[in-house]
Amino acid sequence: MKKEHTALIAMSGGVDSSVAAYLMKEAGYECEGTTMRLFHNEDIGMSIMEPCCSASESGDAAAVASKLGIPYEVKDFTPAFKEKVIDKFIHTYESGGTPNPCIDCNRYLKFEKLMDFAAEKGLYYVVTGHYARIGFDEGSGRWYLRKARNLSKDQSYVLWSLTQEQLAHIKFPLGKISSKDETRRIAASLGFVNAQKKESQDICFVPDGDYVKFMESYTGRTYGAGNFIDTSGNVIGRHKGAVHYTIGQRKGLGYAAGHPVYVCAKSMKDNTVTLGEESDLYSRSLTASEINWISIPQPDTPVRVLAKTRYHQQEQPATVHVISPDGSIRIDFDEPQRAITVGQAVVMYSYDGSGIVIGGGTISSAIRS
Repeated sequence: MKKEHTALIAMSGGVDSSVAAYLMKEAGYECEGTTMRLFHNEDIGMSIMEPCCSASESGDAAAVASKLGIPYEVKDFTPAFKEKVIDKFIHTYESGGTPNPCIDCNRYLKFEKLMDFAAEKGLYYVVTGHYARIGFDEGSGRWYLRKARNLSKDQSYVLWSLTQEQLAHIKFPLGKISSKDETRRIAASLGFVNAQKKESQDICFVPDGDYVKFMESYTGRTYGAGNFIDTSGNVIGRHKGAVHYTIGQRKGLGYAAGHPVYVCAKSMKDNTVTLGEESDLYSRSLTASEINWISIPQPDTPVRVLAKTRYHQQEQPATVHVISPDGSIRIDFDEPQRAITVGQAVVMYSYDGSGIVIGGGTISSAIRS
């Protein structure tokens, strides 16, 4: 078996990664499966709930690996997950941003630590159950990332940090699958225990959704009450702590204005939350840092792109400018965009609508014109 036909399958215990493992084996690859142990329940104050990569999930992954006849092991990555995902998650919220821990997990765990682990084992590819496609452009000599065939499940937004070296050693077998129903049908036909398993939409280490409770329990810190202010800076009420609120939030404010109001800004220094009208949420431009260019090298001139600032947002026409020696960018949208949020990702796609990812980065500011 050639080294190029070996693969490490990241098996979360869900149906997607299980079917990815099957498709790789069917394609003739020598496969090994692994589940990343990202945390221990007791370390994050969790006792009963079983999120992804937990003990019960690894049991399902092991059962699938056994049925496929491939070696399987659990690899402990808890120190790296704490540093790169949980600690960053808390720091971003405490700094006034809104983090995306799934992006950080992909960036630092699945496609950094896990790729190192694959290399140690002499395995050429890392394979995951993501819905996205990878290709190579002979003309430019660059690997590219592209939206999945199944656009309703496309996950290219959370994969913007993938480098050329990583793309050369990754396989996404589900990128060509037309629907999630097809994935489940394959799993059911093989008798996989997880064929009908419900998908988790939660943050794995905050499965009940109460991230502030998690942060207080994890850090031992509390986040005190402060003032709601209007867009002119006038105090209009009290809130339970700025960390509880996100840009664009309308429900659960604990403030009655007699008409809809929205979180438009936060100051962690002053512990204030600014409330305003929906029109106050719109920004024409943003700046972003930690930029990763995929299908093209860093450009010297402005580039037309389709960009989005949230996972489920439709891409919007925009122009991107590199604005500093460190590679930071400014994106000017053709039309103002709602609730651009510091800490979230902005991902740029080809302007021709082909679904190819130009690159992405982390939003550092929203600019209201």
